[in-house]
Amino acid sequence: MTFEELSGQDNAAATGDRMQSAGTALEELLVSAKKQDCLTVGVYESAQVMNVDPDSVAFCVLATDEEYEWDIALQIHFTLIQAFCFDNDINIVRVNDIERLADIVGSDQDEEPKDVHCMLVTSPSADSWKDSALERLGLFCEESRNVYEWVPTITLPER
Repeated sequence: MTFEELSGQDNAAATGDRMQSAGTALEELLVSAKKQDCLTVGVYESAQVMNVDPDSVAFCVLATDEEYEWDIALQIHFTLIQAFCFDNDINIVRVNDIERLADIVGSDQDEEPKDVHCMLVTSPSADSWKDSALERLGLFCEESRNVYEWVPTITLPER
């Protein structure tokens, strides 16, 4: 086995650990943000928040799966949201498991299922809400950008 093969295996293992850690951090962040009423769920609702108070947005999650992969309108929304996040230095990730996200953010029994294609974590003011999961995800996004992965994909942990 060559040195390159060995280091490639180490990199693959490190990437897998990093992805699993990011998935756990994302789940923690979403649960915490929902409890503190700092979570906006839905493409339209997220666009409204971005328009009214872009400085309050701390993190963005875009979600899709095979069913919506070819939905042109949704992809246009994603492109505009990504551009907005890049312009405003908002960390952004993709998740390919809509059902799992819906389970995490849940909905009340009386409500219809939420549109989890876009979710924003907001902070009411700059210093009022610190979350270690948000910090870990920020670091994950920064590391991803360093290897030219501008919108990294996160795999959520299994239940």
